[in-house]
Amino acid sequence: MKKTYKLLMAFCLLICGTGCNSFLDENPVSAPSNENFWQSEKDGNAAVASMYALLRQALNNGLFHYAHGDLPTDIFSTDRDIGGAGDFNQIQEGNWSIAVPAAETGREMMRNRRFDYFYNAIVQANTCIANLPKIPAASFDSNYETSIRHFLGEAYFCRAFAYFYMSRVWGGVPIVSDDMGNTLDMANYPRATAEAVLDKALADALLAKQYLGWDNVSTVDKTVRANKGAVLALLAHIYAWESDYANCENAAKELMNSNYYSFASRNNYTDIFKGNSTEGIFEIAQNSANEAALSMIGFYTLKTPYLTTNTGVSLWPLDTLTLRQTLFDNPQDLRVRNGFAFFDSADPVCLKYRNLTYSTNSTVSVPLFMSNIIVFRLSDIALLLAEAYAYQGNYNGAKDLLNRIRGLAGLNATQATNDQLFEAVINERGKELFLEGHRFYDLVRLAKIKGVYRFGSGGSTKITASEFNRGKYYWPIDPLLIANNPLFAQTPYWSSEMQ
Repeated sequence: MKKTYKLLMAFCLLICGTGCNSFLDENPVSAPSNENFWQSEKDGNAAVASMYALLRQALNNGLFHYAHGDLPTDIFSTDRDIGGAGDFNQIQEGNWSIAVPAAETGREMMRNRRFDYFYNAIVQANTCIANLPKIPAASFDSNYETSIRHFLGEAYFCRAFAYFYMSRVWGGVPIVSDDMGNTLDMANYPRATAEAVLDKALADALLAKQYLGWDNVSTVDKTVRANKGAVLALLAHIYAWESDYANCENAAKELMNSNYYSFASRNNYTDIFKGNSTEGIFEIAQNSANEAALSMIGFYTLKTPYLTTNTGVSLWPLDTLTLRQTLFDNPQDLRVRNGFAFFDSADPVCLKYRNLTYSTNSTVSVPLFMSNIIVFRLSDIALLLAEAYAYQGNYNGAKDLLNRIRGLAGLNATQATNDQLFEAVINERGKELFLEGHRFYDLVRLAKIKGVYRFGSGGSTKITASEFNRGKYYWPIDPLLIANNPLFAQTPYWSSEMQ
């Protein structure tokens, strides 16, 4: 899988746009390791910007963030086909082994089985870590020591984030050399173990924590650039995924106790998804005209009058049983009243991604979706802390945080007993973080910890207990990757399942 990194960078930036406000408007470009590039603070900023642009490309490619985090869950029913051409219906049903011809690289199934997109960001982070210290201090308009440390912290964060994200999807993936230059060549890399990948993500996140402060280098771009809050949120999620809930508690408490973030009003609930809300911790920037996505989650989940180009039903119909009985059984929930339309109909619509505009030429009106991908926000971390408390038997602490989130939504205190509390927290995460790319990973933790398997609705089961215990919750890698690198072994569950 040898590719010229400069060409890949140009391609990725063409796909995902230039970026966010003043930061990514620097027109990030490939950051070569030669001495002619690393000459100024602006060069460093452009190189750092490229990492975020490449993460955006990875999470948007094939709607990766939502295709992995939401589609294969009880939010969508196997009884209701997912529309809009492509492989999304197979993805939501858990049929991840279908054959895709090697030439059809644009197919959603192939895109969602490929991890190489994330390595573009990893190699860019490696390049930044190796070369940022070479920039002359005299070239900085800001404080050199503060800015260079923050740049380096962002690089370690982005690399940690990419490894962690891949580890949740595939388990074991290659760990590339930290000193890899500006050529992406994984031909000699096997897949590392899932444990080794998580260890790498954790080590990088801890390094990022040493470098990053609370105040970002830019207040305008505060949620789309990593700071200490972003790395603490990442650490809390890494520890929770490892079932290390003592350290998850420590990271989440440090973030919560900082009082750096505050909960947004549920009366204006959908404003969170425009980006840069008071509770936003880390987001993928898409809320300006030059970042807006043509085929974002809103394209598949909205309909008229919120998406005027779709006068029919939602392309991704929500499972009404899960929606109205498992999750939102109280219609007075402010997240229902302000976050959904047509809630009691056969085709309810989530309004989180209705922030869009239209680009119109003489014949066609094209919707441009301008909602940020909200990766981490305060409610997420509060409920993750409640999860850590419930796991460790601190039931009063878990209930206090759970009821705080419920109170924001206008709901009464939980009636869950102590032995029901862990699942109750996961259930509340399903309400609060509905269609935000968390549900699948939350259900994996629930299955691991409590042996409760909720990958379906009614009589449909996308991952049975037996399949889960054999590792079906990890994705296969696309056969094209294996063809290009014989050292790659297929994900164990899928080794006999691939078509």
